[in-house]
Amino acid sequence: MDHAVEPSPRVATVRQRTTFWSQLAGVVAVAVPPIGILVAMGLLWGVAFRPLDLWVLLGFYVFTGLGITLGWHRYFSHKSFETSATVKALLAISGSMAMQGPLTQWVTDHRKHHALSDKEGDPHSPHAGREPGIASAFLGFVHSHVGWLFLTKGMERGPVYAKDLYGDPMIRWIDRLYLLWVVLTLGIPFAVGYAIGGTQLGLEVTIWGGLIRIFIWQHVTFSINSICHMFGRQDYRSRDESRNVRWLAPLSFGESWHNNHHAFPSSARHGLDRGQLDLAWLACSGMAKVGLVWDVKRPTPEQRERRRIDSESPDHDV
Repeated sequence: MDHAVEPSPRVATVRQRTTFWSQLAGVVAVAVPPIGILVAMGLLWGVAFRPLDLWVLLGFYVFTGLGITLGWHRYFSHKSFETSATVKALLAISGSMAMQGPLTQWVTDHRKHHALSDKEGDPHSPHAGREPGIASAFLGFVHSHVGWLFLTKGMERGPVYAKDLYGDPMIRWIDRLYLLWVVLTLGIPFAVGYAIGGTQLGLEVTIWGGLIRIFIWQHVTFSINSICHMFGRQDYRSRDESRNVRWLAPLSFGESWHNNHHAFPSSARHGLDRGQLDLAWLACSGMAKVGLVWDVKRPTPEQRERRRIDSESPDHDV
């Protein structure tokens, strides 16, 4: 009796190598925020960190962070809930202001990561193609954290992994205006500081509420690719090396419950178990209560128990 063989996920790479512009975007994303910190050290030497700097940093961190976690990841990449065109546009724009590249590119890379997680073709796996050993593990970590931005980011630009987004006129329009969102993510903090205290305060707020905020969020996001595929706990069975990392959950708005996410990719809630803080889920559930989102997906208790790893399993604590 013949058994049907499930086809392997398609690698579908449409380029031989990542483009110069994609590499340049990676350089800007990685290099500019640390330069901003050095500038801040010079400008603010002996000057107190002002409450305005802190509030703008926190406000934009939450706004752009939820754009990535709730919007680009849980909604656009995994369709964990449904929402209106207005909220959809807001999530697309707020995520764009995190400076992680155009939405279609981000989602395409992420869906490819899930299809080939920790296997050959995964854009940012620390494990795929690596030999055992400390040196290999270190190189894998560097690749998954920042190296992939220069080597494999944006290579998958066809419709194989994001046909729905490439076919959406509003998303294409928001992507075409990507540089505008970059200008706004730095320009609005400057405008706030300038309105209150002139050019000097405007530059100060831009550094803290713009460059440093982008730097922090970039590396929190990168840590999901690297730390959460190498260190932490596996509470549920998945087909990869994804891990849960508790200490990273507050900074990442719950994205670091990464093993939970890979076990149940379409779930809008990542912090599935008691005590697992998931700020993006709290935002999602709050929006659901007032009718801004609906058809919110979560695994049932039965589904979770079927995939749960026995607490005495050697894979549980790593």
